[in-house]
Amino acid sequence: MLRQLLLVALGGAIGSALRYLTALLLARHYTGSIPLATLAVNLVGCFLIGLLIGLCSDTSHLRLLFITGFCGGFTTFSTFTAESYSMFREGAYGLALLYIAGSVLIGLLALWLGLSLSRLLAS
Repeated sequence: MLRQLLLVALGGAIGSALRYLTALLLARHYTGSIPLATLAVNLVGCFLIGLLIGLCSDTSHLRLLFITGFCGGFTTFSTFTAESYSMFREGAYGLALLYIAGSVLIGLLALWLGLSLSRLLAS
């Protein structure tokens, strides 16, 4: 169990650091209104998780290091899309659409609630 945890932690640390570096690099060269760093990380993460699921399907340690750790640290959006895709592939279309819409809409609501609470606590 400790080895698995360390693999996830190592991959997550590398993924998080790379996400931060990507944001710094893009901020130097892009000043538009679209959050390009987040978009780029999410799209690259989706590509990588698809590639890694295909390449690491038989090796649990590689899955922990690269899929759970690295992709999880780099972007959780890649995991969200992989889970959504799995639901579609299994024929659970309604559940997939509910999961996607619910994640986005309830996520926005949760963000708003957290911000509202922080304002209450700050005043």
